[in-house]
Amino acid sequence: MTRPISIEMVDLKTQYDRLKPEIDAAIFAVIEQSSFIKGPALDAFETGLAKYLGVKHVIGVANGTDALQIALMALGLKQGDEVLVPSFTYVATAEVIGLLGLVPVMLDVDITTYNVDIAKAEGLITKKTKAVVPVHLYGQSAPMDEILAFAKQHNLYVVEDAAQAIGSSYCSKSGKSGKTGTFGDIGCTSFFPSKNLGCFGDGGAMFTNNDELASKIRMIANHGQPRKYVHQVIGVNSRLDTLQAAVLLVKLQHLDDFALRRQRVAAAYDAAFLSIKDIVCQEIVPYSSHVYHQYTVRITNGKRDNLQTFLKEKGVPSMIYYPIPLYKQEAFSSYFNGEPHAGTERLCQEVISLPIHTEMKDETQAYIIEMVQSFFS
Repeated sequence: MTRPISIEMVDLKTQYDRLKPEIDAAIFAVIEQSSFIKGPALDAFETGLAKYLGVKHVIGVANGTDALQIALMALGLKQGDEVLVPSFTYVATAEVIGLLGLVPVMLDVDITTYNVDIAKAEGLITKKTKAVVPVHLYGQSAPMDEILAFAKQHNLYVVEDAAQAIGSSYCSKSGKSGKTGTFGDIGCTSFFPSKNLGCFGDGGAMFTNNDELASKIRMIANHGQPRKYVHQVIGVNSRLDTLQAAVLLVKLQHLDDFALRRQRVAAAYDAAFLSIKDIVCQEIVPYSSHVYHQYTVRITNGKRDNLQTFLKEKGVPSMIYYPIPLYKQEAFSSYFNGEPHAGTERLCQEVISLPIHTEMKDETQAYIIEMVQSFFS
């Protein structure tokens, strides 16, 4: 098969070209109004996202890391308090815990779903344990029934990291359904450009149904001000600017279509790799839809790195999310109890993510699949 001219992990340019009239109009409307901070488009986006998610409050901030930090600040945790967090995730999830003087207590993950195994927290709970931060990794929800039950049993706050799963749905065993990130006390997301709902720079948001928490979050994000020049608490300066909100408001109308396009790409990959014994696809759980922020599989028998090298030679990009357990990062070495996590260790050695995005052409994906298959043939 002829090699495509260029293959991208995420094709943001072609997506922009398709949505260009809507996005350009939204951007120029903000410029015409010259209301760049807290302008009408920000209010419209927060309201629109709240309606989409089915929550009372959405608060836009500067990025997803700020969202996680502010969420923990709003809960009133004290230095030395412990927060449960998966050891297989992006650094930001644990980074903000350490930054606030809290203690990240890392949990192993399920090797089939890649999400946190809350049963691993048994025996780790102390009087200082105050919260758990589940991550909905790669676009599929963590097991929130079990997490919420565990949190209720131990009187813990739940802060959901939904940065990779915006738009996915969760259905509880009780029959209650809703969008991922709306079941805990606070949900957090990122609008980094490559995210499923991405802006043209940095951005993030928090969502909650708790009026008191929403008010506190807004205050903390605005220098601790309940009103101008009155500073009730030590806060931060974290805002989602109006230009980014305008872009996001346009893309929000297409978010479900984005998910469908990604799901079609993932289904084609799954079908093509079904017969390859050294490729283990992520388990699709019955309680969550999957919006495929990443298409990630495990490559067994020590062949992952060789596959990545081979694909690079053939012009196919790939990524490893994530190559090192959090507790093996120097920054977190003081939090490591010396007991490796079997699931995390194995995933770090085996996972690989292939190109997936809303603009994937059939012929491009066919080439990627052929190259993967040829490596194992």
